[in-house]
Amino acid sequence: MDKTVTNDLSWVIGGAQGSGVDSAANIFSRACAGAGLQIFGKREYYSNIKGEHSYFTVRVSDRPIHSHVDGINMLVSFDAETVFRHFADVTQGGGIVYDPELAETTIDEVPTLDDQAADRIKKTLEKAGLGFRVQDALELAKKRGANTFPIPFLQLLQEFAQKVNEPGLSKLTRMVNVMALSASMSILDFDSQILDRAIQFIFRAKKKVADLNVGASVHVYAYAKSKVANEPFGYKLKSLPTRSDMIIVQGNQSSAMGKMVAGCRFQTYYPITPASDDSEFLESNEILELNDSGKKGSTVVVQTEDEIAAIAMAIGSALTGARSATATSGPGFSLMAEALGWAGINEVPLVVSLYQRAGPSTGLPTRHEQGDLNFAVNAGHGEFPRIVLASGDIEESFYDTIKVFNFADRYQTPVIHILDKAIANSVTTSTNFDPAKVPIDRGSIVTTISDADKGAAGNYLRFKLSDSPISPRVVLGTKDAIFWNTGDEHTEEGHITEDPELRVQMMDKRMNKLDLALKEIPDDDKACAYGTGDIVVMSWGSTKGVILDAIEKLQSEGINVKFIQLRLMHPFPSELVNKMLAGAKKLIGIEMNYSAQLGSLLRQNTGRDYDYRIVKYNGRPMSLDEVYNAVKRIIDDKDAPRRQVLKHGA
Repeated sequence: MDKTVTNDLSWVIGGAQGSGVDSAANIFSRACAGAGLQIFGKREYYSNIKGEHSYFTVRVSDRPIHSHVDGINMLVSFDAETVFRHFADVTQGGGIVYDPELAETTIDEVPTLDDQAADRIKKTLEKAGLGFRVQDALELAKKRGANTFPIPFLQLLQEFAQKVNEPGLSKLTRMVNVMALSASMSILDFDSQILDRAIQFIFRAKKKVADLNVGASVHVYAYAKSKVANEPFGYKLKSLPTRSDMIIVQGNQSSAMGKMVAGCRFQTYYPITPASDDSEFLESNEILELNDSGKKGSTVVVQTEDEIAAIAMAIGSALTGARSATATSGPGFSLMAEALGWAGINEVPLVVSLYQRAGPSTGLPTRHEQGDLNFAVNAGHGEFPRIVLASGDIEESFYDTIKVFNFADRYQTPVIHILDKAIANSVTTSTNFDPAKVPIDRGSIVTTISDADKGAAGNYLRFKLSDSPISPRVVLGTKDAIFWNTGDEHTEEGHITEDPELRVQMMDKRMNKLDLALKEIPDDDKACAYGTGDIVVMSWGSTKGVILDAIEKLQSEGINVKFIQLRLMHPFPSELVNKMLAGAKKLIGIEMNYSAQLGSLLRQNTGRDYDYRIVKYNGRPMSLDEVYNAVKRIIDDKDAPRRQVLKHGA
């Protein structure tokens, strides 16, 4: 490279699952954040425990970023498969850290490389007149302008073991992940002291392990520095002043933290990817400090025998007055549909955290998709009110989690909070979350019962008919508050009824909650608009970040694009959306599913349809390059098809 690029980098580390890829990526991310840099990272992994290929992409910048890019500026590998799968994406001037002992490994000697991927890689190498070894892949990368950095990990590990007089360390190959990371940081001229602190933090629970990893890192850092002493690498990461209000947070933590702040005190789950991380984070932080009072609280987290039990237990807890939730993914949510209707007819405030993944059936259990929108809006037999809110990023998911508990209590109805794998398995820098930003609203709760609250038989009118669709509720066990819950249609007291007039009144009462919610929920929680222009992009969920980055890039070229992010999926905010769409000459829908499901809701509720669709459903999130190029093609009118399918991803 003729010019050094500072603090603008796409870094990727890969290896077999279970070999420490995540730990190395977390160290890298924390080190960059500790150096005052902004990061956005995403994790990709197969649906097995160990052995298959896993990789972590982290994009680094000196300004806020919200997405990944296709090109790799620094590929960090310590196995052959990582080189084979990713060498073609390494940019001109980029670099590849690899183990020279693997140079003669062939594609056919990598058992975890599936046949389809192996055939594609072979065709690429064959077309270039090369063989099928790691060395051939590296040679093609070099022909395309990449740099290669051989780092003999086993040799360096043996040297370090002798240095610290612990011969047994030479067998600790699990330290290779940190060694590979350290080599890349040395080549990038990153501050070694900040790196050391990040290693200490990640392994803080085991001081000896932390110290050994720091020592190995220092040893490899010096070796790698000698390899680039005469020919500095064209990419560098330099420290900036740090900000006290900046944090680094993972998506599998943000919603769980929102639940703590919201006062969720009971959560159920049956293990399922990627939702389980939400519950596991709550489990690891069950005892809570309550404000600055010195008092402690707790969250009860229960792993149930199946998803039917999970939602039933959460409903039971909600009836006692505790803020309650269950977390699941698509297949588990399917099993919850009947009980969801029970909560709807009994006006139970319940939160369901729905972490989307690729379906149908088991589908791609560890991959990303936005295929459950129509299901979330329509799940269950019969008609009953529910609120469906979709978060667009990690920060939003924290605040939205508090809001969905407020909505559940205020409107006494199930609320489905849609998240997805892309949010759950990403990491980013963010400004500090402010728990006070969303006040707690418990809705209409009665603690003392008067005669006016009772019917002729002396029982509490839990489902009282009045001018408001919201009946004051009591928690189970309240003195003099006798009422009934049943899955059947019921009277004001909760007794089963099949009276036709009362059926209409009760249905109207429940469904009118949606009209009230549309009136009361703030516009910013319904939909948000970014940018200006008569070319309008519309989307929802985790595509938010990549679209924001794409329209910023277009704006730098003098092209104005407006982005409408829909947040309240049900009830659909038709009036607000129509206002936002006024003046739109081209409407482009961007979604991570096959059929552009938001487009069908838009058409159903407003009569407006997308002019163009950009969709992706291969299980990998959209990249900045993909979205930018697809939107630019439409803007330029270069024979842009009405439907573009994005396909990048290893």
